[in-house]
Amino acid sequence: MSEKFKRDHHCGSLGKADTGKEVSLCGWVSKRRDHGGLIFIDLRDRSGICQIVIDPDAGESFKNAEHIRSEYVIQVFGKVRERSADTVNPNIATGDVEVVADTLNVLNGSKTPPFYIQDGIDTDENLRLKYRYLDLRRPEMQANLILRHKVTKLMRDYLDEHGFLEIETPMLCKSTPEGARDYLVPSRVNPGKFYALPQSPQIFKQLLMVAGYEKYFQIVRCFRDEDLRADRQPEFTQLDMEMSFVEMDDIMDLMEGLISYVFRGALGVDVPLPMQRISWDEAMDKYGSDKPDLRFDMQLINMVDAVSGSDFKVFNNIIADGGIVKAINVKGDAKIPRRELDGLVDFVAIYGAKGLAWMQIQEDGSVKSPIAKFFDEARLAKIKETAGAEPGDLLLFVADKPAVVAQALGALRIEMAKRRNLIDKDKLCFTWVTKFPMFEWSEEEHRWVAMHHPFTAPCDEDLPLLKTDPGKVYAKAYDMVLNGIELGGGSIRIHRRDIQNAIFEAIGLTDEEAQEKFGFMMKAFEYGAPPHGGLAFGLDRMIMLMAKRPSIRDVIAFPKTQNANDLMSEAPNTVDEKQLRELHIRTTLVAKKDNKK
Repeated sequence: MSEKFKRDHHCGSLGKADTGKEVSLCGWVSKRRDHGGLIFIDLRDRSGICQIVIDPDAGESFKNAEHIRSEYVIQVFGKVRERSADTVNPNIATGDVEVVADTLNVLNGSKTPPFYIQDGIDTDENLRLKYRYLDLRRPEMQANLILRHKVTKLMRDYLDEHGFLEIETPMLCKSTPEGARDYLVPSRVNPGKFYALPQSPQIFKQLLMVAGYEKYFQIVRCFRDEDLRADRQPEFTQLDMEMSFVEMDDIMDLMEGLISYVFRGALGVDVPLPMQRISWDEAMDKYGSDKPDLRFDMQLINMVDAVSGSDFKVFNNIIADGGIVKAINVKGDAKIPRRELDGLVDFVAIYGAKGLAWMQIQEDGSVKSPIAKFFDEARLAKIKETAGAEPGDLLLFVADKPAVVAQALGALRIEMAKRRNLIDKDKLCFTWVTKFPMFEWSEEEHRWVAMHHPFTAPCDEDLPLLKTDPGKVYAKAYDMVLNGIELGGGSIRIHRRDIQNAIFEAIGLTDEEAQEKFGFMMKAFEYGAPPHGGLAFGLDRMIMLMAKRPSIRDVIAFPKTQNANDLMSEAPNTVDEKQLRELHIRTTLVAKKDNKK
């Protein structure tokens, strides 16, 4: 330690056991209070806060203390003493002691910050992002990044103990757009050609399995040029893994152990094992989502049999056209005001539903509903029986194509659980969703596209359907879900070239296109590719959930906004003509005309 900036203790580490010790501290002034003859300073560093006391006998140091303000950087030398009983501060870890300073040096001053450096501030997020270096001083933000450090260390420890090697893969890659848009990087020494920043290390980690490394992992930055949400960023971090000679159960068992190890080590929380496993079909049927929140029940109920044959033509016509009718039972919510019911109609419309039907089960068992008149008593009884409805319950119906019903009613399930306070925010409900469809139909491209990625292995029994009915092919894919949010996902990979060729054919890639995009990978498959599979966890999302934060921006040191802007450094920005010429790039963007007169 430099003698000039000697520090032998951290602010948050002092306690009664240190009473009488001579200590030196460095940090930032959190608060300064002048009590007429005594000056009190709350000194903060990464470890916490300690109270400093300075009296006029300190001479020059007392004069320094008279002029300091919040966020000044100071150095203090003094003696630890125990506080009197009536001055103990139970709100901080060091509240039993204080440091009586005999020397105080000002290392640097500070302007008045644009917001308070404390937890729970009600400040516009854009202002926090503009002054991110100040935002990151706040204890809750530091706690988030300290948690992130602990989690990544635990991950490395666990994977090292299980024989994994941490290997870096390239950041400058070949563009192989098959999903989200790539970020492109022009090559100065190869005019007119571009690298792509990796959306994931997928191809390279499979090549590492071909190379015989058997167990690989990497905590890696990835990039996707896509529309952003609270849990998305243009650059993000994932824990990426791949293993050879494994099947689905091997990977899922190992990852359950990893999650248990990380949550116990970082939070002191025990994750019950084994985790629940449900198929994609079951998740969509019961919850309307492949990321089901299992902290509450309220499953989607198939009402087709119960409502068929009634006089309600809307339901009849939809069923006859191949659609479906489902409902949720919101227990105890029959007295919901009509204006809220009307608002729910607008809510499901966001998800493509053309309407919402409802039935309020009265205390005497009768049904109050605009559509009740279309159902005789026997059918009303069957509806209540099918839905498990009791007096006081509210039934909400959506009738449409299966995909629309799943999306609209699945979202409504979450919304009603929030309104009824059914979600225990301290509860952790993990589940695996398995056996995803291999493909989904793209209306935009008029072709089948891979639901995960085109290197996912199809289920063995479905191989004959690749040519005849791709929509019925299921994949050896699996996602881990926590409280309705996908933590990560993976699959068993294709390791045979003939099957990989069949997948490319199913998604409409010609031999020439497949060779252009993935030829180097296909060539590697001809040299003894082992059976292999893997998984990647979204690290930002995991830390967000562990820290109980609403956005991944709260657990990333320097995040972007939802428009992919860095308000602090003002990236992205324009570059000068010389740089563009060196890169052989000409922009066609036309500057907007100034219409002001």
